[in-house]
Amino acid sequence: MEWMIYGANGYTGRLMVEEALRRGLRPVLAGRSREAIEPMAAQYGLPARVFGLDKPAAVEMGLRGIDLVLHCAGPFSKTSLPMVRGCLAVGAHYLDITGEIDVFAACHGLDAEAQQRGIVVLPGAGFDVVPTDCLAAILKLELPTAESLVLAFDAPGGPSPGTAKTAVEGLGKGGRARINGVMTKVPLAWKTRSFDKNGEARLAMTIPWGDVYTANISTGIPNIEVYMCVPPSTVAQLRRIRGLGPVLGFAPVQAFLKSQVGRKVRGPSEEKRKDAETWVWGEATDAAGRQVTAILKTPNGYTLTVLAALGIVAKLMAAQRPIGGFYTPSRLMGADYVLRLPGVKRVSGK
Repeated sequence: MEWMIYGANGYTGRLMVEEALRRGLRPVLAGRSREAIEPMAAQYGLPARVFGLDKPAAVEMGLRGIDLVLHCAGPFSKTSLPMVRGCLAVGAHYLDITGEIDVFAACHGLDAEAQQRGIVVLPGAGFDVVPTDCLAAILKLELPTAESLVLAFDAPGGPSPGTAKTAVEGLGKGGRARINGVMTKVPLAWKTRSFDKNGEARLAMTIPWGDVYTANISTGIPNIEVYMCVPPSTVAQLRRIRGLGPVLGFAPVQAFLKSQVGRKVRGPSEEKRKDAETWVWGEATDAAGRQVTAILKTPNGYTLTVLAALGIVAKLMAAQRPIGGFYTPSRLMGADYVLRLPGVKRVSGK
């Protein structure tokens, strides 16, 4: 099987390439910048392709002969749909590492076409949303009557430039929660609560994480909230700017904020990634008040993204071709997939 990492020159893309080589894999390196991709491919002795995503014919040409794409070039709100349509056209499986709700929804809308073409469409193959999606599925198995789900995580170490730019895009869209089965817009930092981390209470706020969309597909649970641990100052700041939502979404404001990210954010170093253990909490409750909980400890989010995504690549490269269609990680790989990844352990619950 010929497979491609698109956006190989980005922060996470480079981590993917390095780990793929350690596993003896030889992906095609691809992206929009010839000046970035071709020297990188020469350095690693890998094939290279250079093409943008603005013209469907160019995307299809760039994907000719490719059986699987691991798409790592954000912002996925702009890049995902052109790439997944290209994959549908040429018959290539599509994976990405997004955490954006609207991207999940758009990909889900292509389920019937993916089934017809016999290809897998699986956005969110990394930290967004493998550990939380699998934890949601585990809790549903333990409490089949669950009607509400709370997920949370504490991911120290700092963001990559792409993740930071995605967060900037989200400022203008507000928060999201799933309420009685319906995707519902809520204010930024809508709710706060604390989660216990080694006896320390960690403040967290609701965020529009991908599981608000995907966990409902994986579990059928109609009420879903996702929290991220943050300093109290972050909660206060977001609540102060709630009324600026439409202004924060204006193109000139977005361009300015993203330019600041480009100048200031470089992504966590290897040393920081090694030291930044991530915690993930899950809590499912049913109408009778019965509740199950679980806590996972995982490697840093970027390390987990690489491990999780390449594990899914390996699954799709196996001889038996899976049934085509839209998948969440737990629906393709099983609820226990996250527990099979190196460095992941369940420390609470069953």
